[in-house]
Amino acid sequence: MGPVSAPTSPAVPAGAAQRATPAGTAAYEGGRAPRLAPDFFRTMAGGLRASGIGLGTYLGADTDADDHRYTMAIRAAVDGGINVIDTAVNYRCQRSERAVGRALQLLLARDGALTRDQFVVSTKGGYVPLEDCPPATAEGYQGYLRREFFAPRMLSPAELVGGGHSLAPAFIADCLRRSRENLGLGTIDLYYVHNPEQQLPTVPYDELLGRVRAVFELLEEKVSAGEIGSYGVATWNGLRVPPGTRGHLSLVDLVRLAREVAGEGHHFTTVQLPVNLAMPEGFRLGTQAMAGDAGGEHLLPAVQAAAELGLDVVASASLAQGRLADGLPPTIRELFPALETDAQRAAAFVRSLPGVTVALVGMKELAHVEEQVRGARIGGSGGR
Repeated sequence: MGPVSAPTSPAVPAGAAQRATPAGTAAYEGGRAPRLAPDFFRTMAGGLRASGIGLGTYLGADTDADDHRYTMAIRAAVDGGINVIDTAVNYRCQRSERAVGRALQLLLARDGALTRDQFVVSTKGGYVPLEDCPPATAEGYQGYLRREFFAPRMLSPAELVGGGHSLAPAFIADCLRRSRENLGLGTIDLYYVHNPEQQLPTVPYDELLGRVRAVFELLEEKVSAGEIGSYGVATWNGLRVPPGTRGHLSLVDLVRLAREVAGEGHHFTTVQLPVNLAMPEGFRLGTQAMAGDAGGEHLLPAVQAAAELGLDVVASASLAQGRLADGLPPTIRELFPALETDAQRAAAFVRSLPGVTVALVGMKELAHVEEQVRGARIGGSGGR
């Protein structure tokens, strides 16, 4: 099999929607709802109807073979009832975005039954995106940075943290440009600031907030320009560790920044964090300080705090990168007796949590897609 080339923007009829819309996603749901559990679709910010499972694209080798696997898996997922696709510019050296773009082109060109406004595409920027495969040496990486980012002044060495992460607005703008080209999309529905807590070992918390504020200003401009629909923050540890812990992020602070930048009409809509049976902090541990009715503060789990702040929650690593695909204890299996496999049960558990909108499952194998689609047909999200 030859290499999968980077897609160009797909042909879209004049006047057609260039992004997900409430009407388009509702039409997608309507065409598949008879085959799926009644609670499988949920409402996201802006009235979008989103499948309770989204397809993630993080894992895999930097190879043409895995590019092809992802392209085929995405096509099968969209056909089966999954209309949320999540990626990042740095995943697999930009290959994951390009595989998503190729899959979407094939779906849109196939028979006209699927339109761009029916699916929700999210991606992320913050880590240095490599090109096709990692440089063979440290010197090669430094040369890549000089050529791609330092020389064109997208980034300065002082703005690079930990050798590979930056929140410099010009760098984030360049990441967004690359993502739109890789995906072949004029508008990306949801754009995440990727793991901002990565900065905290190097910069003080207040300085981090200043950097996030500058990125939010940029992203509000990109919403106005039609390059993104809304934005969010994708985290790993930041929302799961309590105040006073190294790497902690405050949702209240993030919402405050968005309001300072754009008022109550801001477009900060979503947070992403790991939520699964092996990583329960997001729904069990009080990590977010919220104002109480009688004054003072109390701690809430991140998922609950996000809901109170009006933010959607997208759960990443729902299967803990495959570790929960089998071997679940009987008590969990008993919660979802109609489901067939532990992978289905692990995803259903995450979907059943109040406040979770979408559970991401990384899938590049057709068998895994088919397994989750069967689970969506059976149901078992706990009656959410």
